[in-house]
Amino acid sequence: MAREAEARWPPTSLLLLCFLVGLVVSEPAAAGGTNGTSLERRWESLFSRSVLGGITGERADLNWESDYLLGIKRVRRLYCNVGIGFHLQVLPDGRINGAHNENQYSLIEISTVERGVVSLYGVKSELFVAMNSRGRLYGTRTFKSECKFKETLLPNNYNAYESSIYKGFYIALSKHGRVKRGNKASTSMTVTHFLPRI
Repeated sequence: MAREAEARWPPTSLLLLCFLVGLVVSEPAAAGGTNGTSLERRWESLFSRSVLGGITGERADLNWESDYLLGIKRVRRLYCNVGIGFHLQVLPDGRINGAHNENQYSLIEISTVERGVVSLYGVKSELFVAMNSRGRLYGTRTFKSECKFKETLLPNNYNAYESSIYKGFYIALSKHGRVKRGNKASTSMTVTHFLPRI
Protein backbone atom coordinates (compact mmCIF):
# COMPACT_ATOMS: atom_id res chain seq x y z
CA MET A 1 0.00 0.00 0.00
CA ALA A 2 2.85 2.38 0.89
CA ARG A 3 4.65 1.66 -2.41
CA GLU A 4 1.44 2.28 -4.33
CA ALA A 5 1.09 5.75 -2.72
CA GLU A 6 4.72 6.60 -3.54
CA ALA A 7 4.27 5.70 -7.21
CA ARG A 8 1.38 8.15 -7.70
CA TRP A 9 2.27 11.51 -9.20
CA PRO A 10 0.50 14.73 -8.28
CA PRO A 11 -2.01 15.82 -10.96
CA THR A 12 -0.03 18.97 -11.83
CA SER A 13 3.11 16.93 -12.53
CA LEU A 14 1.18 14.61 -14.84
CA LEU A 15 -0.38 17.54 -16.66
CA LEU A 16 3.02 19.18 -17.17
CA LEU A 17 4.54 15.92 -18.40
CA CYS A 18 1.68 15.39 -20.89
CA PHE A 19 2.03 18.94 -22.15
CA LEU A 20 5.79 18.57 -22.73
CA VAL A 21 5.40 15.19 -24.42
CA GLY A 22 2.64 16.63 -26.60
CA LEU A 23 4.89 19.48 -27.73
CA VAL A 24 7.69 17.16 -28.76
CA VAL A 25 5.46 14.56 -30.44
CA SER A 26 3.08 16.94 -32.24
CA GLU A 27 5.86 18.87 -34.01
CA PRO A 28 7.18 16.77 -36.90
CA ALA A 29 10.86 17.08 -37.66
CA ALA A 30 11.56 19.75 -40.26
CA ALA A 31 13.41 18.72 -43.40
CA GLY A 32 17.11 18.93 -42.69
CA GLY A 33 16.52 19.99 -39.08
CA THR A 34 15.39 18.73 -35.73
CA ASN A 35 12.51 19.44 -33.40
CA GLY A 36 14.77 21.69 -31.35
CA THR A 37 15.59 24.04 -34.22
CA SER A 38 11.93 24.28 -35.25
CA LEU A 39 10.88 25.11 -31.70
CA GLU A 40 13.72 27.62 -31.43
CA ARG A 41 12.56 29.35 -34.63
CA ARG A 42 8.99 29.58 -33.32
CA TRP A 43 10.22 30.96 -30.00
CA GLU A 44 12.47 33.54 -31.70
CA SER A 45 9.60 34.61 -33.93
CA LEU A 46 7.23 35.01 -30.99
CA PHE A 47 9.85 36.84 -28.96
CA SER A 48 10.80 39.25 -31.75
CA ARG A 49 7.16 40.02 -32.58
CA SER A 50 6.27 40.71 -28.96
CA VAL A 51 9.35 42.82 -28.19
CA LEU A 52 9.32 44.72 -31.47
CA GLY A 53 5.59 45.37 -31.35
CA GLY A 54 4.25 42.91 -33.91
CA ILE A 55 1.71 41.40 -31.54
CA THR A 56 0.92 44.20 -29.10
CA GLY A 57 1.07 47.12 -31.52
CA GLU A 58 3.38 49.07 -29.21
CA ARG A 59 6.37 51.04 -30.41
CA ALA A 60 9.77 49.44 -29.84
CA ASP A 61 11.35 52.77 -28.82
CA LEU A 62 9.27 53.20 -25.65
CA ASN A 63 11.23 54.02 -22.52
CA TRP A 64 9.52 52.83 -19.33
CA GLU A 65 10.82 55.80 -17.33
CA SER A 66 9.74 58.62 -19.64
CA ASP A 67 6.79 57.02 -21.46
CA TYR A 68 5.04 55.56 -18.42
CA LEU A 69 1.40 54.73 -19.29
CA LEU A 70 1.62 56.74 -22.52
CA GLY A 71 -1.52 56.20 -24.60
CA ILE A 72 -3.44 54.34 -21.89
CA LYS A 73 -7.17 55.12 -22.09
CA ARG A 74 -9.69 54.70 -19.28
CA VAL A 75 -13.42 55.36 -19.58
CA ARG A 76 -14.70 56.71 -16.27
CA ARG A 77 -17.18 59.08 -14.68
CA LEU A 78 -15.54 61.88 -12.70
CA TYR A 79 -17.50 62.21 -9.45
CA CYS A 80 -17.20 65.34 -7.33
CA ASN A 81 -18.56 64.93 -3.79
CA VAL A 82 -19.72 68.53 -3.36
CA GLY A 83 -23.31 69.56 -2.66
CA ILE A 84 -25.47 66.53 -3.46
CA GLY A 85 -22.62 65.00 -5.52
CA PHE A 86 -22.11 65.53 -9.24
CA HIS A 87 -20.56 63.78 -12.23
CA LEU A 88 -18.67 66.00 -14.66
CA GLN A 89 -20.49 65.92 -18.01
CA VAL A 90 -19.60 67.22 -21.48
CA LEU A 91 -22.70 68.28 -23.44
CA PRO A 92 -22.88 68.22 -27.28
CA ASP A 93 -23.11 72.04 -27.48
CA GLY A 94 -19.71 72.40 -25.75
CA ARG A 95 -21.04 73.26 -22.29
CA ILE A 96 -19.56 71.44 -19.30
CA ASN A 97 -21.30 71.06 -15.95
CA GLY A 98 -22.20 68.55 -13.27
CA ALA A 99 -25.08 66.06 -13.30
CA HIS A 100 -26.28 64.36 -10.14
CA ASN A 101 -27.35 61.16 -11.93
CA GLU A 102 -25.11 59.16 -14.22
CA ASN A 103 -25.93 59.67 -17.90
CA GLN A 104 -24.43 59.15 -21.33
CA TYR A 105 -22.72 62.57 -21.30
CA SER A 106 -20.91 61.89 -18.02
CA LEU A 107 -18.79 59.09 -19.55
CA ILE A 108 -15.32 60.53 -20.00
CA GLU A 109 -12.30 58.91 -21.63
CA ILE A 110 -9.15 59.76 -19.68
CA SER A 111 -6.10 59.39 -21.95
CA THR A 112 -2.50 59.75 -20.91
CA VAL A 113 -0.77 62.37 -23.06
CA GLU A 114 2.56 62.43 -21.24
CA ARG A 115 3.74 61.44 -17.79
CA GLY A 116 1.26 62.84 -15.24
CA VAL A 117 -0.71 64.70 -17.93
CA VAL A 118 -4.06 63.53 -19.29
CA SER A 119 -6.76 64.63 -21.71
CA LEU A 120 -10.47 64.34 -20.92
CA TYR A 121 -12.77 63.38 -23.80
CA GLY A 122 -16.57 63.19 -23.67
CA VAL A 123 -17.42 59.79 -25.17
CA LYS A 124 -20.99 60.63 -26.26
CA SER A 125 -20.48 64.31 -27.17
CA GLU A 126 -17.12 63.57 -28.87
CA LEU A 127 -15.61 66.75 -27.41
CA PHE A 128 -12.38 67.34 -25.48
CA VAL A 129 -12.52 69.22 -22.18
CA ALA A 130 -10.43 72.39 -22.41
CA MET A 131 -9.73 75.39 -20.15
CA ASN A 132 -9.08 78.88 -21.49
CA SER A 133 -6.82 81.58 -20.04
CA ARG A 134 -9.70 82.97 -17.94
CA GLY A 135 -10.20 79.59 -16.23
CA ARG A 136 -13.44 78.69 -18.03
CA LEU A 137 -14.09 75.12 -19.17
CA TYR A 138 -15.42 74.42 -22.65
CA GLY A 139 -15.71 71.51 -25.08
CA THR A 140 -13.76 71.43 -28.34
CA ARG A 141 -13.65 69.00 -31.27
CA THR A 142 -9.91 69.48 -31.84
CA PHE A 143 -7.20 68.56 -29.38
CA LYS A 144 -4.93 71.46 -28.39
CA SER A 145 -2.66 72.46 -25.53
CA GLU A 146 -5.65 73.80 -23.52
CA CYS A 147 -6.96 70.19 -23.40
CA LYS A 148 -4.05 68.92 -21.29
CA PHE A 149 -4.51 68.55 -17.54
CA LYS A 150 -2.04 67.52 -14.86
CA GLU A 151 -3.64 64.67 -12.89
CA THR A 152 -2.69 64.69 -9.20
CA LEU A 153 -3.63 62.02 -6.66
CA LEU A 154 -4.64 63.74 -3.42
CA PRO A 155 -4.17 62.33 0.11
CA ASN A 156 -7.91 61.48 0.30
CA ASN A 157 -7.53 59.29 -2.86
CA TYR A 158 -9.43 61.76 -5.04
CA ASN A 159 -7.83 63.31 -8.14
CA ALA A 160 -7.36 66.99 -8.98
CA TYR A 161 -7.01 68.18 -12.58
CA GLU A 162 -4.85 71.27 -13.09
CA SER A 163 -4.47 72.97 -16.46
CA SER A 164 -1.14 72.03 -17.98
CA ILE A 165 -0.49 75.48 -19.46
CA TYR A 166 -2.26 77.71 -16.90
CA LYS A 167 -0.66 76.82 -13.57
CA GLY A 168 -2.97 76.94 -10.55
CA PHE A 169 -6.15 76.64 -12.67
CA TYR A 170 -8.17 73.58 -11.58
CA ILE A 171 -11.31 71.86 -12.86
CA ALA A 172 -13.96 72.55 -10.20
CA LEU A 173 -17.72 72.20 -9.70
CA SER A 174 -19.85 74.36 -7.40
CA LYS A 175 -22.30 72.91 -4.88
CA HIS A 176 -25.05 73.47 -7.48
CA GLY A 177 -23.23 71.51 -10.22
CA ARG A 178 -22.05 74.52 -12.19
CA VAL A 179 -18.46 74.83 -13.35
CA LYS A 180 -16.32 77.16 -11.24
CA ARG A 181 -13.60 79.23 -12.83
CA GLY A 182 -10.30 77.41 -12.56
CA ASN A 183 -8.36 80.36 -11.18
CA LYS A 184 -10.81 80.63 -8.24
CA ALA A 185 -10.17 77.08 -6.98
CA SER A 186 -7.35 75.19 -5.29
CA THR A 187 -6.75 71.63 -4.12
CA SER A 188 -7.60 72.60 -0.55
CA MET A 189 -11.22 73.01 -1.71
CA THR A 190 -13.37 69.88 -2.17
CA VAL A 191 -14.84 71.38 -5.36
CA THR A 192 -11.64 70.29 -7.15
CA HIS A 193 -11.67 66.70 -5.84
CA PHE A 194 -12.82 64.12 -8.39
CA LEU A 195 -13.14 60.37 -8.02
CA PRO A 196 -12.85 58.41 -11.29
CA ARG A 197 -15.65 55.81 -11.17
CA ILE A 198 -16.36 52.93 -13.50
